[in-house]
Amino acid sequence: MPLRLPRRLAGSRLIPSLVGLCAIGSLATGVLPAAGSVPAAADHRHPPARSERLFADPESTTAQHAAELSGQQRRDALRLAAVPTASWFTGGTPAEARERARALVRRAQRAHATPVIVVYNVPGRDCSLYSAGGASTTAEYVAWVQALARGIGGHRAIVVVEPDGLGTIPWYTDVNGQLGSCQPADADRATAAADRFAQIGAAVDALTALPRTRVYLDATNPGWLSPGDIAQRLRRAGVDRADGFALNVSNYYDDARNAYYASWVSDCLQLTGHSNYPYASCPGQYYPANPDDLSTWPLTTAAYDQAFADTGVTRDPAHQAHAVVDTSRNGQGAWQAPAGLYPDPQNWCNPPGRGLGARPTTAVDDPYIDADLWIKVPGDSDGQCYRGTAGPDDPARGYADPAAGDWFPQMARELIANANPPLR
Repeated sequence: MPLRLPRRLAGSRLIPSLVGLCAIGSLATGVLPAAGSVPAAADHRHPPARSERLFADPESTTAQHAAELSGQQRRDALRLAAVPTASWFTGGTPAEARERARALVRRAQRAHATPVIVVYNVPGRDCSLYSAGGASTTAEYVAWVQALARGIGGHRAIVVVEPDGLGTIPWYTDVNGQLGSCQPADADRATAAADRFAQIGAAVDALTALPRTRVYLDATNPGWLSPGDIAQRLRRAGVDRADGFALNVSNYYDDARNAYYASWVSDCLQLTGHSNYPYASCPGQYYPANPDDLSTWPLTTAAYDQAFADTGVTRDPAHQAHAVVDTSRNGQGAWQAPAGLYPDPQNWCNPPGRGLGARPTTAVDDPYIDADLWIKVPGDSDGQCYRGTAGPDDPARGYADPAAGDWFPQMARELIANANPPLR
């Protein structure tokens, strides 16, 4: 049987009533839908039009940074501000979230464009690490996200729900029975994981109730969870009620790896939702492929071909969950630190020599991918990266990095200089 390459690899690319807490009780219990009962996401949600115009907000944080800078740094910030980039909602009161969302979607409407919004306020965010924070309780979070949804209202929007929220779940046992490393002392071990699924499920319900909003749950990246592991988490969090999932948020993996991973996660969701196929059996980048050798990745696609043939489940990418991919910083692919140089390389943290990736567009020539988006704000720091040393300097750069989310002019310059394709 010939190997089926994702179309993004095989050919050229085109560049261009809210639900209350009572409705999420089944998510909180961790009960999964019965096999065969899960509708494909695209049966009731619709991908964006290929010609959809994405919104470059003139009041973005990047534009605000530009107003405070001068010289080359100002020019760099202005160039980045001109490209449609997501607006992150990370806290504040429900009223503040509602009014900020309302103002954003109205600006976008006047520009005849669609904004991209990131919801990033889940309790225990980032497992209290670089981007720690979030709402204090589930009730507080639900009230906040419902208010944000009211701010969007009937306007068009693409929403990415909780980056890392399903990657770092407190006190979660994964698809292989392994307890994860996120074990916060202030979280109830008995309920913390179920609470996380209930929280994200509530966000899905609030946002998918809106008539013109498309919703994508964060699904980590090709260098993190296996397709089966993230597929199980996505399903428990409500992906079958949403449009799909988001990949590579705030990371650097290249288009080829994201294209493969998008197809595998979507196929795994289809197999497990419509048969007794176990999540742990979904092939992936760790088996049968070699995660470091892209030439082996078609082996996994061939394994999915066989799994569909064995189960009798129909593979139909048009009616399966789709992905949006963060291409804001992946033009040069992921960084690999020199072997043995740092105790903890932190390849995801302000790596040197990276570049901007494909410009945001909904015209992506891949049956599993709805859009390339700039979700992470290029030029914002990933955090203060010590790479296993005592700090305070980043040993890969020779100076201290800005705190997570702060403007990083040196990295902005690198991203522009190394952009692939070039930033015109």
